[in-house]
Amino acid sequence: MIENKGAPGQKIVTIYDDIYDLPDCRSYYRAMHNAGFRTAHYASTAFRAVLAELKHLRGLDQANVMDFASGYGIAPALMRHDVTLDDVLSRYIEPWYDEATIEDVIAKDREWFQNRRRVGQNDRFAGIDIAGRALEYGRAVGIFDAAFAENLQDDAPSAELQAWLAETDLIVECGSVAHMLPGALDKMLQATASKRPWIATAPIRGNDTSQALEMMREHQYDVVALDMPPFRHRRFSSQDEQKRAIANAEARGHDTKGFEDAGYFHAQVFIARPKEEVTHVVDWAHSPVA
Repeated sequence: MIENKGAPGQKIVTIYDDIYDLPDCRSYYRAMHNAGFRTAHYASTAFRAVLAELKHLRGLDQANVMDFASGYGIAPALMRHDVTLDDVLSRYIEPWYDEATIEDVIAKDREWFQNRRRVGQNDRFAGIDIAGRALEYGRAVGIFDAAFAENLQDDAPSAELQAWLAETDLIVECGSVAHMLPGALDKMLQATASKRPWIATAPIRGNDTSQALEMMREHQYDVVALDMPPFRHRRFSSQDEQKRAIANAEARGHDTKGFEDAGYFHAQVFIARPKEEVTHVVDWAHSPVA
């Protein structure tokens, strides 16, 4: 695999609010391509390994996966389809997407994903985010089987979401566990208490993850960082952003040499499991390392 280092001559927009909730994903993924975004590549490989081990231990033929703060659904897209992150991001720099209508983009993406479903992949995926239009895109192209535009930090889950959570086997979150706010996480874990789903999350090093990780422990989960090297999230937009990231990472005990000082945010994967289901990663049938 050739690392996408981004486009150094292209200015990175670090506030993605105006492109995070559009009817299709092309503007967002173009920005991710320019920024050298890599987290989803490494995280989705780890998530597939986690899901395989979970299904093995519980004897499941089919699992229900909830993608938290899912946006357009890049993690489920890579988990359930035989595509790479490079395959996805490079699509949207094709000239055809410059003038295509929203309807044409959705139709083309739906066909593309349908033709690339992993053999034997029958797990069900749902997304939850406050970005309702992004979720609808993911559902329209077949990334999500269900989608919930809800704000669990402020509100209780709807009856429909409550029902889906009650059947959830795995919760994944790709980007930053800081987005998995303790209030939202607490509501999800209460709603999923009968299933005791595993949780796999890929936070940026340096982000304050303490409250979210502690919330998992309060719900009697064993929480550990997977034994895999830190990986690139995206390149820094400026020297000031890099300085802040280095300071934050070092304040939390991370060695930044060769990582943040090389010009990129770095991330890592945490896994939370009921204590009675903890197994050694070296014994897993699938490696979590990409």
